[in-house]
Amino acid sequence: MMKKALLLTILCTIGGHVLAQKYFTRNGKVVFESDAPIERIEAVNNKALCVWDSETGAVEMAILIKSFNFEKALMEEHFNENYMESEKFPKAIFKGHVINMSSIDLTKDGAYTGEIEGDLTMHGVTQSIILNTNISVENGEVKAITSFEIAVADYDIKIPKIVRDNIAKTVQIVVDLDLKLLDK
Repeated sequence: MMKKALLLTILCTIGGHVLAQKYFTRNGKVVFESDAPIERIEAVNNKALCVWDSETGAVEMAILIKSFNFEKALMEEHFNENYMESEKFPKAIFKGHVINMSSIDLTKDGAYTGEIEGDLTMHGVTQSIILNTNISVENGEVKAITSFEIAVADYDIKIPKIVRDNIAKTVQIVVDLDLKLLDK
């Protein structure tokens, strides 16, 4: 139920006059990696929602924090309870737009570089970011991949002293989206 409400919110927020110009996925992949001296931590979320309005360039993405899966259950528990406080901050949301939309032709097969500017809200904190994104178009389907780093301190995520060497101060995030044109 929460996924449907989240999707409806994204679609309504982007709004628009021609639904057929929106690309969408609810199965986007988000991976984060913390590569600290003592331990490497990786989590995967395959339930990211994203809507991209190709006419305006508006992009919105939302992920439920609890949808990240870890190799070890204890890591997942600590991530949700101690670091991300997912009961209090259940979602991460990105709202932005493609700055160079005029140089991307989604009707033509090819590879493009998108520059996406926007705000990432996570753990109750919003930060402006710019994402250089590889965009490929093949047979009307769009694939978008971006990779970026964030400092956990920038999002007010506290790391206890006892595990400070286990968790990196910056984490790598990779977003991999297969977007399909929404039907009218």
